[in-house]
Amino acid sequence: MSIKLVAVDIDGTLLNTKREVTPEVFSAVQDAKAAGIKIVIATGRPIPGVRNLLEELHLNEPENYVITFNGGLVQDTVTGEEYIKEPLSYEDYLDIECLSRKLGVHMHAITKDGIYTANRNIGKYTVYEAGLVNMPVYYRTPEEMVDKEIVKIMYIDEPEILEQAIAKLPKELYDKYTLVKSAPFYLEIVKKNVNKGAAVVHLAEKLGLTKEETMAIGDEENDRAMLEVVGNPVVMENGTDELKKIAKYITKSNDESGVAYAIREWVLN
Repeated sequence: MSIKLVAVDIDGTLLNTKREVTPEVFSAVQDAKAAGIKIVIATGRPIPGVRNLLEELHLNEPENYVITFNGGLVQDTVTGEEYIKEPLSYEDYLDIECLSRKLGVHMHAITKDGIYTANRNIGKYTVYEAGLVNMPVYYRTPEEMVDKEIVKIMYIDEPEILEQAIAKLPKELYDKYTLVKSAPFYLEIVKKNVNKGAAVVHLAEKLGLTKEETMAIGDEENDRAMLEVVGNPVVMENGTDELKKIAKYITKSNDESGVAYAIREWVLN
C-alpha cells in the first residue's frame, strides 16, 4: 500500500546542521506534493517558528497541515483552523514553575504568541529559543500568567544543570504530564497524552488513512511517539541509537539530505 502522509521533524532531520533545507530535500518534497502525498512538519516549535519553512517548502497552500508544540497544536497551514489544541492550565504552570525554583533550573512557558519567563535574569537558552522560533520574550511574574493560554513549558539550562534537575523530578510530574528531552539543554513539558504520535494518528484518521499509509522521519526522543504509531518509521543516520532500534528504515544523515533519500527510496519509488 502506498504511503500518503509523511510526518517530518525539523531540527536534525529536515534541516542540515546549517539549519538549511538542501536543494535535494526541497526537490523531493515538491515531487511528493505533486504525487498527492501530504508532507506534514511535526515539531516541538510553536507556529511562528515554522512559518518560514512552510513558505519555503510551499506547504502554506490549501489542504496542508502542521503539527507544533510536540503535538499540542495541529492546524491547517492556510486557514489556521485548529484540529487539536491541548493547553496547560494556570495551576499546571504554577506547579511546574514552583518546582523549577526548587530545582534551580531556568524555565519558560510558550503560548501561540510569545515566550514568557519568570526569571528576571533571562536565561541564555530562552534567548536562543526565541531566536530559533521567531518569537518575542516577555518577563512576567507567575501572578501575571493567569490569563495566558500555555501550550508548552520548558526547563532550559546548561546540560549538566538540567541533568541534575531531571534526576530530582518527582514521579508525580511524569504521571501528570508528558516530558520529552529534545536537546541536551531542553526538557519539554506538555499536557499528558500530548505527543507527536497522537497528533499524527488524529490527522491520519481525519484524512481517512491507514497506519500502513503513514511514515514519520525523526532523530530525537521527542520523535519516538510518532515513529511508534506509523507504519513506516524512518530514523536519520544522525539519530539516537535507541530510536534506530524501532526504525523500519534508517536513512542518510541530515547533512546528506536524508529526508530526500527517504522520500525517494521508500515513498516515490
